[in-house]
Amino acid sequence: MIDAVFLTHTAAPSGAELATLRLLTALRAGTAVRPSALLTADGPLVELLRARDIPVTVQRNDFDSRSLTIAGSGPLRLVGGALELVRLGLALGDTLRRADADVVVAQSTKALLMGAVAARRAGIPLVWQVHDRISADYFGRVLAVALRVLGRWAARGVVANSRATLSTLAVRRRPAVVAYPGIEESAPPPRVPQRPADAVRIVMAGRLAAWKGQDVLLRALALTAHRPAAVTLVGGAFFDEEEYRARLEELAAALPIPVEFTGHVADPGPYLADADIAVHCSVTAEPFGQVVVEAMRAGCAVLAADAGGPTEIVRPEVDGILVPPGDPAALAAALDRLAADPALRTRLAAAAVERSRDFGIDATAAAVTGLLATVTGRRAVAAP
Repeated sequence: MIDAVFLTHTAAPSGAELATLRLLTALRAGTAVRPSALLTADGPLVELLRARDIPVTVQRNDFDSRSLTIAGSGPLRLVGGALELVRLGLALGDTLRRADADVVVAQSTKALLMGAVAARRAGIPLVWQVHDRISADYFGRVLAVALRVLGRWAARGVVANSRATLSTLAVRRRPAVVAYPGIEESAPPPRVPQRPADAVRIVMAGRLAAWKGQDVLLRALALTAHRPAAVTLVGGAFFDEEEYRARLEELAAALPIPVEFTGHVADPGPYLADADIAVHCSVTAEPFGQVVVEAMRAGCAVLAADAGGPTEIVRPEVDGILVPPGDPAALAAALDRLAADPALRTRLAAAAVERSRDFGIDATAAAVTGLLATVTGRRAVAAP
């Protein structure tokens, strides 16, 4: 049995954190890993973990990772931030010691910073589970290089959420595995057949953030010849993104079609099941795009951005359509094509349901278990 502590800096129920919740649930239920969670913030994720009987420890702190960036700090604050990080890492390391952990798994770049110190304090290996592409378009050129170097130095192994993410890392001979954020087995909600062209309903699920591209969808809708009957934007505005939501509401108000903003919802499934077309149009390459898999499982005809993780999910013209990211005109043309052709939507949606079964959580858990066994040097044998 491998005792693995999953370290994260946030308790907000965002995509990466919900993927971790599913992974820990699967690890606890069916593999040789005994998972627990160590969070440096309190929030909704804590209760979600506890509801699934995942042991969780919250170690609150005042560390602000922005103090480690030269752009946002003077020299004194930079030094102070580094000292705060070391103190936090040492405290986390003591917690890992008391938990008798075999390995700590950092769930974010901030967790990697903390975990690098904590793992050395506890005398155990660190694994970096990477949910973001470590590239200049995400972090800026300097920070991306620094994170690659830190990951290479501190992490004994890497779990990447896609081949696109893994390609941005400097793993060299370090053990590394691609483990897609798997979905859990469940009966999809009942849905109606694909509607006629004048009654099409469109959904886009995801956090309201500029890089997610909800504004691209709204601008594309203004260019379409076949106007949908309704559009639903499912997702909340986290991390100080309320200003972006206000801009989206202005764009939506100018459209001659109703646009619904649901805010954050725990389960977007019912909204996906009620839609004919699901749109993903991130303007920056998505690390994976688990909402694409969720929309496919729900039986939507899927349009996704042709960059990053979605290119590993969608097989063009087989179970979805890929469009250039950040291009409202191309997206409008694809929307018009799907809206005008219910038979095409029906064919793509049926194939999408089948394709979604390739991304189950059990395969994810198996990949992570193998990596942890390699890093710890322990056999992945389930407890009797």
